[in-house]
Amino acid sequence: MTTSASLPADSAPEASVGGSVTDRLVEANQRYAAKFTDPGMDARPVLHVAVVACMDARLDLHKALGLELGDCHTIRNAGGVVTDDTIRSLTISQRALGTRTVILIHHTGCGLESLTEDFRHELEDEVGQRPSWAVEAFRDVDQDVRQSMQRVRTNPFLPHKDDVRGFVFDVHTGLLREIDPSS
Repeated sequence: MTTSASLPADSAPEASVGGSVTDRLVEANQRYAAKFTDPGMDARPVLHVAVVACMDARLDLHKALGLELGDCHTIRNAGGVVTDDTIRSLTISQRALGTRTVILIHHTGCGLESLTEDFRHELEDEVGQRPSWAVEAFRDVDQDVRQSMQRVRTNPFLPHKDDVRGFVFDVHTGLLREIDPSS
């Protein structure tokens, strides 16, 4: 997929003509804003759904799920795992902004499958301070989706836990595969 801010495949991001990647993105925003019309909606998602997914650049969630602007809240992080900050965002999404459904999306070929908690130790050795967060690495993507579903379903801050479903997105086919939480 390309965007108006995309670089040619053989270009180095920082060495491109026209400035840095950030400069190109800001220029793309200026073109976008010139045609922008206020859609007149508020922060409450039309479909009352929050999607928690990996930050992987290969996942175009709106296209993959047939979503439009304003349909959902999208919460993304490395691995799409349910961390304390994910719970914070989901709690605000449900309690203040009306979402009732949670969809969790991990994917094939995730970078967290090749990391371990040693990553934290290496960071500590390098910078002299241990990160306060866990890597949340995993070996089995299906099991990690189950764990994420369980974290949502058992959290006392989330009032809406009856419609929580988890999926694995195949980065080669674009298809979602639903994960049975009880397997």
